Parts: sequence; C-alpha cells; structure tokens
Amino acid sequence: MLTSLKGKSVIVTGGSKGIGRGIATVFARQGAKVTIAARNEADLKAAAAEIEGDVRYAVCDVSDWASVQAMVDGTAEAQGGVDVVCANAGAFPQTKIVEMDPTEWDGVMATNLKSSFLCVKAAIPHFSKAGKGRVVLTSSITGPVTGFPGWSHYGASKAGQLGFLKTAAMELSKYNTTINAVMPGNIYTEGLKDLGQDYLDTMAASIPLKRLGDVEDIGNAALFFASDEAAYITGQQIVVDGGQIIPESLEAMEEI
Repeated sequence: MLTSLKGKSVIVTGGSKGIGRGIATVFARQGAKVTIAARNEADLKAAAAEIEGDVRYAVCDVSDWASVQAMVDGTAEAQGGVDVVCANAGAFPQTKIVEMDPTEWDGVMATNLKSSFLCVKAAIPHFSKAGKGRVVLTSSITGPVTGFPGWSHYGASKAGQLGFLKTAAMELSKYNTTINAVMPGNIYTEGLKDLGQDYLDTMAASIPLKRLGDVEDIGNAALFFASDEAAYITGQQIVVDGGQIIPESLEAMEEI
C-alpha cells in the first residue's frame, strides 16, 4: 500500500518546521525526492540535514509569485520534474479583530491562501508535461468548522483554501491532476508549544483520543492523497483531529 511514491518529486512548502517537516519526513521515508521550501535558510538547512532521505531545500517567499515560480522550476530541474506539491506554508499570529492592524490580515492571507494559488499555478506546466500530478493543501478545522478568538484571519484563510480547492479540482483535471486538503486539528508543533502548557492540556482534554496530534499524522494523510491509490479522489478534504470536533462540550467528554 502506498508504494507508488518512491522516486517521485515532491515539494513541501513550510517544510522546515512543524506540520511541513512532518509531511516531508513521511514522504522522504517512502523514498520520494523532497524539496522543502520556506523563508529562513538556516531552519531549512537544519531540517534538510536532519530528515533522513533524499531531501534538498529552497529558500522561498510563498507569497511572492517570482519566488514561488523560481522554487518550483528549480525543483523540477533538480528532481526531474514535479509530481506532488504540498502547499503547507502557514502563519497563525493570534490577534483579536479589534486590535488587528489590516496589514496583519493581509500578511496571513498572502502566506496561507495566496500561496496555495501561486504554488498550483507554478506547478501546472510541470503537471501538464508529466501528464499527471497531485496537490495537497494543508487547511485546518479552524475556519471551515470551528473558530477561536484571535484567529479570524487564519480561519478565513483556511476556509478560503477549501473554496479554492473546488474550482481548482475542476481546472486541474485537464492535466490529470488531483487536489485535496488535509484539515488538521490541534497538532503538537513549535507554534502550539508557544501557546503554553495550560492551552495544550485544555485542548488535549477536549479530544476523544486524549492527545494532540503528531505532525506525521498529517503527513500520512497527505501521503495517501498523493498516492496512486488515491487517483480517483479530488476536490475533497479529510479531517485529522483525533475526534476533536465531535463532542458538543467538555461535559460530553466526561461521559466517556
């Protein structure tokens, strides 16, 4: 099962840390050739050295068209094409609406939503040349399903990815390319760790499986969407949250 990724050329944006690094790790473990892309070269270099497998890195501003185009084309040249794009890069500063400067809203939208469009657009010529391709978006339960104070911009960007997904699925079908989204719940990353132990404990208590997710839980879902076994699935999303969105309240959790 899922042996079809060996030797495939994969891009993971936001791949130096957190969920992106987990996705890159899972693909590299399956024998894929992986390029991780992010803004910080030091973080990229460290991650590429630590992830076991065929991993290279490319410095890229995912909100800038020229930078994304150069990264995707460079990956195609280095890895013999582009088979899979995991548009994972994301930012989630926590600021309530009344306190938020409009430039912060624009920055989150550019990093989280615009980048998905740019990555897809840049990859289309390579999918067209290969006659097939895969795109996996990292969305979230926050926005499409739930909300949390301070993340109005983040939630809007993640819901926007799912809106983009539907039309992109139709347009990419011309290139025998699928596009799907993974919607993580609370996954233990550097970013969540910064929110404090009280937050982590509260969130774990609200999840039926009684733990936060691991970054490789998301990587495994991305791996499936990228595989030949998922060739007839497009325009869809899968929630990976340990059952987080199921309980009506914390009181419901006390009954199990």
